[in-house]
Amino acid sequence: MYQIKDIGLARSGADKIEWVRSYMPVLNAIRAEFERTQPFAGKKISMSIHLEAKTAYLAQVLRAGGAEVHVTGCNPLSTQDDVAAALAAEGFSVFAHHGASAQEYREDLIRTLSCRPDLIIDDGGDFISLLHGECRALGKRLIGGCEETTTGVHRLRARAQAGLLDYPMMDVNDADCKHLFDNRYGTGQSTLDGIMSSTNLIIAGKTVVVAGYGWCGKGFAMRAKGMGALVIVTEVDPVKAMEAAMDGFAVMPMADAAPLGDLFVTLTGCADVIRAEHMERMKDGVLLANSGHFDVEINKADLERLAVESRERKPNIRGYRMLDGRWLNLLAEGRLVNLAAGNGHPAEIMDLSFALQARCLEYLAAHAAPPALAAAGRSSTLAPGVYAVPADIDRAVAEQKLAAMRVSIDRLSPEQQAYLARVD
Repeated sequence: MYQIKDIGLARSGADKIEWVRSYMPVLNAIRAEFERTQPFAGKKISMSIHLEAKTAYLAQVLRAGGAEVHVTGCNPLSTQDDVAAALAAEGFSVFAHHGASAQEYREDLIRTLSCRPDLIIDDGGDFISLLHGECRALGKRLIGGCEETTTGVHRLRARAQAGLLDYPMMDVNDADCKHLFDNRYGTGQSTLDGIMSSTNLIIAGKTVVVAGYGWCGKGFAMRAKGMGALVIVTEVDPVKAMEAAMDGFAVMPMADAAPLGDLFVTLTGCADVIRAEHMERMKDGVLLANSGHFDVEINKADLERLAVESRERKPNIRGYRMLDGRWLNLLAEGRLVNLAAGNGHPAEIMDLSFALQARCLEYLAAHAAPPALAAAGRSSTLAPGVYAVPADIDRAVAEQKLAAMRVSIDRLSPEQQAYLARVD
């Protein structure tokens, strides 16, 4: 069963999936193992994640492990219709299309949960929100799930702290093999890729304002600097601001950066980072881009209110003309520019992140409740809450990746282990 744009696009999508598979050695090894061990036999997995080639390959890996996999997107503009078609042609249940309205996007989420999954992968927290609201009945079989991104983890922790989280959820985002590489190197490269492919403008010589200096902001700032930009960082966290300053970046409030920047990129996970008072001070021709999960970091309502004219200037760029004639240019409707206007993170990076996802789902599946507990209404031996990725999973993924890269490292001798474990 599927609801997609056009099944005729499947060949193009299949080629994309085959391409990225060639550069995901850790996930390839896990797939071979899963084919033997069948950790998800008899289980249903629902995925809400940016639906592009790397995600599709993860879906194939999970099905190789015995799962019945149901797939949707996690952002209306990040779904690649040919990739969705390729999965549908292979018999996956797929509900997603590029450019879905807010209502269509919500309906696709609900359709993907309607299988009553045993496990979920969430990216941004929309599945969890539905499973605690109108779709509560669809979560009765749920063992638990994984959350992919910073924004979703924030939502999970807020729900857990309020005592309103009904399931165990793995915080994949904060695993070392995720945020140190995916958030930093992946976001840094893919955000620049989305901006450059949309604008066809140079980075060197521009003043680039980076809002937020978490791992995503660090990665983007590093790469913008490497391409010749003068980088300004804005922050609300004094520790991160100090880190940015010591990394050699100018640090100032957004109000001070507004008249200086040529390109503004938000990577905070918060709302209203760029507002009317900032837009009123910006140069003619500035570029506004967001790489946070939701399209709330750049206040689009303020842009509309201030503009006397707005129009599409080229694909993925909408211009807003101010009363004084200045044009402010919004990329990808203020949505994730690296996915809405690009191809997302490089395959080698997502090899790490998706290896963690596969291993964490395997971990959750192994903790499914035995029949006696299930009869008592408990779907899992893990209590509801937000769980860190076990250190041995993180370490094993890193070791597999190093082996694939043909990188060797030292090992502690028994004497060194004893020395580190000593009690003085």
